[in-house]
Amino acid sequence: MKKITVALMACWALAQAGAAELDWMTDLGKAQAKAKEENRLVLMDFTGSDWCPWCIKLRKEVFSTPEFTEYAKKNLVPVEIDFPQRKQQPAELKKANRALQAKYEIRGYPTVVVLNGQGKKVGELGYEAGGPKPFIAKLQELKAKEKR
Repeated sequence: MKKITVALMACWALAQAGAAELDWMTDLGKAQAKAKEENRLVLMDFTGSDWCPWCIKLRKEVFSTPEFTEYAKKNLVPVEIDFPQRKQQPAELKKANRALQAKYEIRGYPTVVVLNGQGKKVGELGYEAGGPKPFIAKLQELKAKEKR
């Protein structure tokens, strides 16, 4: 009986972890096309995923939560623009990420740039304490502003 309980707990934990996963894109052009087609906003996360403490905190406290994942799947097309120090990336992706960093004048991490489906910048966010609720509220404000 104890083994069954442990197995069920392990399955539940894996299901919860899987539920909090978003499908992050790395190609902004494809993300914009998807956002336009599905009437969503593009959320670009400029991050140092393996070295930036605030980026890791944002991922853990907001992006990896079931609440944010549920919101994002209905309202956003997430794009990761990553500048890792230990993780390997293809040269083409590094070049594309540097070009986006220059285009949007990113000076620090994390910086979250929000675009509409046409590629127009509608706002910029960063790490904010409080978990997914305040972050989603700010995204809702940007979405409402965009509709006006």
